[in-house]
Amino acid sequence: MTNTPAEQEEKVAGVEVGERRIAIPGFTEEGENLAEEKVDSAHTHGGLGENQEITSGAGSRGKRTESFDPADFPQPTGREEEWRFSPLKKLAPVLEDAPTDGAPVDYQISAPESVVVSSLAEGTAPRSTVLQPADLAAAIASKQSPEALYIQIPADTEAEEPIRVDITGIEAGKRANSHIVLEAAAHAKGTFVIEHRGSAIFNGNVEIKVGDGADVKIISLQRWNDDAIHTGQHDAEVGRDAKYKHVAVSLGGEVVRLNTNFRYAAEGAEAEMYGLYFADSGQHIEHRTFVDHNSPSNKSNVLYKGALQGATARTVWIGDVLIRKAAEGTDSYEKNENLVLTDGARADSVPNLEIETGVIDGAGHASSTGRFDENHLFYLMARGIPEDIARQLVVRGFLNEVIQKIEVPAIEEALQEDLENELKIHGN
Repeated sequence: MTNTPAEQEEKVAGVEVGERRIAIPGFTEEGENLAEEKVDSAHTHGGLGENQEITSGAGSRGKRTESFDPADFPQPTGREEEWRFSPLKKLAPVLEDAPTDGAPVDYQISAPESVVVSSLAEGTAPRSTVLQPADLAAAIASKQSPEALYIQIPADTEAEEPIRVDITGIEAGKRANSHIVLEAAAHAKGTFVIEHRGSAIFNGNVEIKVGDGADVKIISLQRWNDDAIHTGQHDAEVGRDAKYKHVAVSLGGEVVRLNTNFRYAAEGAEAEMYGLYFADSGQHIEHRTFVDHNSPSNKSNVLYKGALQGATARTVWIGDVLIRKAAEGTDSYEKNENLVLTDGARADSVPNLEIETGVIDGAGHASSTGRFDENHLFYLMARGIPEDIARQLVVRGFLNEVIQKIEVPAIEEALQEDLENELKIHGN
């Protein structure tokens, strides 16, 4: 009996290849050799000098410094890839290796009785088993947080109500360092909500460990007062056959800079990152994401959406996806969309995709920044809706795709109200 082509397909690391293999132009099964190709520094973003030759691999997201020692990170100058979009003068307080100044923030924790709430000293697992500081601020936050808040959903347990950590700044201009460890053990399920309010200079890490078969959602809300400064790194490790979703919403604060990352512990996982931000005059909101496909047969999806209004409103989104050589069978996509509502507002959007293997199910990225679709406005106004109301409807519809990912009705309603208030500031 003669085998059909489908029956002749081989498997590599559990991934079907042969007739179904996807060919990617410029790639072989060994991937693209990023370390050897020379590039002109004028076409890089590394800030290494006009006459200095570097390799394209030197800019690889997977090769950047990670360390718990702040001394391993030089003081940023603005020429580094990690900091070239950031307002360093305003961030200077969180880039100083200094302890928490008194008690400038208040923590309120709400969790079901089945959930474990305690603290972890430095060197006590699972602290520092997932999060590796990727910049100076994160290294300082880890060093200057002797005790980390630890919240765990035990194995085979479902937390029926969201677990809340409410962080309120109560002393404007005072510095706070923070480290939070969230864990969902094997086959656990639950939603964690971290909400930031009030006024403070806040430097906080969040470390998330997702066990095998677990189903976890993280909702991080930045609803600060207009004078707050917030830097943070959120890192997750997603276990075998687990589901993970991270939703970041940034509406308040003078400067908010979040570095949100995840990687995989084994195969079969699905991980998602969603973000929503709205910047007014004087605000700088910066989101950086990194998806590290370090094992085979996993899926990822990233979607961030933002709106800007006001002459000095500024947003930044940097999205990095790295598909390593071992990550055959990966399915990954990232997208960023920005809606500019007034003249002078600026949105920077940089999607980056690195692929080291040609044996994948799919990978892609997209970015768009633009103004209102006049066709949408015309459609609504032609039906008797005033222009200002029509503009509000368009913006709400644009951002609602991310709000719906939260799936906590009380939070969704509060955010819809926040967005309406934002839109009324400039009459949009």
